[in-house]
Amino acid sequence: MTEKNLLQTIDSPEDLRKLPLEALPGLAREIRSYIIDCVSHTGGHLSSSLGSVELALALHYVFNTPDDRLVWDVGHQAYAHKILTGRREGLKHVRQYKGLSGFPRRDESPYDAFGTAHSSTSISAALGMAVASHLQGHDKRWHVAVIGDGALTGGMASEALNHAGDYKDGVRLLIILNDNNCSISPPVGALCGHLGKLVSTSPFWKMRNLGKSILKNTPTLHELAKRMEKQTVNFLSPPSSIFSTYDLNYFGPIDGHDVVGLVRMLTKLRDLEGPMGPIVLHVRTTKGKGYAPAEKDPTTYHGVGAFNPAFPIPSRVDPVHPTYTEVFSKWICDMASVDPKLYAITPAMREGSGLVEFEKRFPERYRDVAICEQHAVTFAAGLACEGQHPVVAIYSTFAQRAYDQILHDVALQNLPVTFAVDRAGLVGADGATHHGAFDLAYLRSMPNMTIMAPSDEAECRKMLTTAVKLGAPAAVRYPRATGRGVAAGDGFETIPIGRARILRQTKKNDFGRVVFFAFGSMVKNLWETALKFDATVVDMRFVKPLDVETICRCAREHDLVVTAEEGVIAGGAGSGVLEVLSREGIVVPTLQIGLPDRFIAQGTASELFVDARIDNASVQSKISSRLQQLTGAVDGRFA
Repeated sequence: MTEKNLLQTIDSPEDLRKLPLEALPGLAREIRSYIIDCVSHTGGHLSSSLGSVELALALHYVFNTPDDRLVWDVGHQAYAHKILTGRREGLKHVRQYKGLSGFPRRDESPYDAFGTAHSSTSISAALGMAVASHLQGHDKRWHVAVIGDGALTGGMASEALNHAGDYKDGVRLLIILNDNNCSISPPVGALCGHLGKLVSTSPFWKMRNLGKSILKNTPTLHELAKRMEKQTVNFLSPPSSIFSTYDLNYFGPIDGHDVVGLVRMLTKLRDLEGPMGPIVLHVRTTKGKGYAPAEKDPTTYHGVGAFNPAFPIPSRVDPVHPTYTEVFSKWICDMASVDPKLYAITPAMREGSGLVEFEKRFPERYRDVAICEQHAVTFAAGLACEGQHPVVAIYSTFAQRAYDQILHDVALQNLPVTFAVDRAGLVGADGATHHGAFDLAYLRSMPNMTIMAPSDEAECRKMLTTAVKLGAPAAVRYPRATGRGVAAGDGFETIPIGRARILRQTKKNDFGRVVFFAFGSMVKNLWETALKFDATVVDMRFVKPLDVETICRCAREHDLVVTAEEGVIAGGAGSGVLEVLSREGIVVPTLQIGLPDRFIAQGTASELFVDARIDNASVQSKISSRLQQLTGAVDGRFA
């Protein structure tokens, strides 16, 4: 069997385990080439998946998956795992509508032990599985959590490590630190690799356990030996200090691209006998391994669209149609130049949130706090307490992780923190875990919170300025998209709080008058429908506080009220409009347009709008049906 077609024989880990060990390096090269080819056509997470090919091979070669549980933190590095577990052909359609998810999903494969996509969850999940297996008598089953050094910065990972250190026996948990030199300390040399090989041998392990059993009845000597062991490991291997603090057994670091060495190390760890607590194996890898452009610039190649592997990915430049993120990026630099108290914070999304230029120009007023959304918000609250003007640039899906901090530390204390909520609404190929579907519903319930949703680029800049100058908690939420082509300008104009604007007025005088109360992106998205029905279009601007006067006046003047938002209907902006009508005693037929009460998978924006039935054709059908119900007869004018 030649190297170029070896991959075609692998339909499951069982097939992989039939190969001789010496065949694995060639298979790794073939998998890497296959990933590049697939992602170049579909887009996807490239750098991370290229960096973990040998690790995926070694894990499935050594452990009896799926009975042994394998959890990939975040999961954007799991493409090789998908290939090896019966989804090779499916990778050609990864992140496509009705195709493979870009992340592990329990309902996609029995080899995906835990659904992931948000960071720092793997250790908690794998520990829970390990404890459950022990309670159910499956004491030979292994549970492996693969966590990157970036994800290790998340507070949840530290909480899980602290908990894991409580278990000294009966829990078979292996934590693999996939260190690609993003946020962990630099390499510590060959001495550490030698230590890893030494302490993972069975004789060492048996001697270690024997010593513990002998000394445990002599507490003073036992503690002394324990401290000496930790100090020796820490002296030779500085990265281990954090794990020894949690009383976890640490091994490594070892070369994560030496698949043969990985298999041998994992086999030794798997076969260890005697009392056993959680084990940490430190593996060093290179993001983008095997593809020179990705190795040179792993950030650019972290998440990519379709591209030509023969040429570098070009930078996006379109000054006429900037994205909302680009509008924010320019605004925050401009604002900081006139407001010396402005301070920008991001939880590990510097590039995605548009803060690269800000960091260059205002390094003393910028912090990337790593994958710590909760800390980012409360850190901002502390800054606000002392008179700074903090702006937290955060994706909608990640703001969910800081719900309590937004509520308890910012809103409750009425602190002037501005939230620039990016990726609001349907984000496309990342799917259910990353859609910004829920922010309006949960932010709207918070007292003291002002919420704005811009319908174009100029409105976005005005709203951001309004939020910073408000002196109270405020959120400006915008989509992963370009606007309507309205120049944002360079000024610092604000808008009146709680004031909507009417963009077009119906000419109808007879029955069938429709008014759209549209929030943010839905002004642009449903403009075609508004024209078809000659509808009045109200750009609501504010989700909270709502423009009660405009809502009541328009509701009385029209036959059908349509609320439209790119967020969940349940508890969302449209629900706020209905609350106003109820409170004011206005009875009028209504139709709510928004995301349904289910999780929406991945796909292009147009595909997902159709799937959620918030596209123009679907909305037109809904309005026609509602008008026909109101008249009690089919009216061809609305067909």
